[in-house]
Amino acid sequence: MRPCCCSRILIHFGLIGALLSSAPMFAGEQDGRTLRVLCYNIHHGEGADGKVDLPRLAAVIKNARPDLVALQEVDYKTRRTHGVDQTAELARLTGLNGRFGRQIDFEGGQYGQAILSRFPMSEVRIHWLPGTPDRERRIAVEVEVQIDDHKLAFITTHLHHIHDTFREQQATKLNELFSRAEPPTLLAGDLNANPDSKSQAILEKQWQAATSNAPLLTFPAGEPTKQIDYILMRPAARFRVISTEVLDQPVASDHRPLLSVLEFVNR
Repeated sequence: MRPCCCSRILIHFGLIGALLSSAPMFAGEQDGRTLRVLCYNIHHGEGADGKVDLPRLAAVIKNARPDLVALQEVDYKTRRTHGVDQTAELARLTGLNGRFGRQIDFEGGQYGQAILSRFPMSEVRIHWLPGTPDRERRIAVEVEVQIDDHKLAFITTHLHHIHDTFREQQATKLNELFSRAEPPTLLAGDLNANPDSKSQAILEKQWQAATSNAPLLTFPAGEPTKQIDYILMRPAARFRVISTEVLDQPVASDHRPLLSVLEFVNR
């Protein structure tokens, strides 16, 4: 027996309802899109075993199913990593879009930071940070990401590893650069500071950390004793933290990756 016309109409509208309920939405205060954000200092691809292994790193990234990835200590065609464009190779292996930000020239190539994204993104913008570091000048690498009909600024940075004053100056500069910026902004990186440090307190005057009060230990990778990697967001009203965790990966780099699951909300 064939279904009646009314039954066919109900089935039709039921299918439409199911499709709409599964689509990302921004229409109301309760609507948003879930974003998986990964922060990872990859130590130019060299693991705790001394091997440069990009497929291993790519597997770690891919298994985290990220939408946005901030990478620090990335090589571009240097001798020590066999002339490989690490950003392009990691993008190829993970199926994500990639952008590299040059920090210094190094061993016949360049050294810096990179961003991977599931979404379309702009070319990078490099922001130079204060200080005269012993080894390299510090930067923040920014892209604009297009998420559905909305834009998000995504930034990776790597603050000074020894000098407290430089770190504090760099945190102050990051606030100056981005605290009044539009669109909503995520900042992820190796900030080389404990949660109770002065530089972290400076940043958290303007940014909300996507971590709990208890430190999430990220370094050294083998047996982590401190948190120096962070994911920060502003304005806080545009994001809701669903979860943040350190991934159990002790070998692929000298840091463990930090993963936050956020809801990006339109208000």
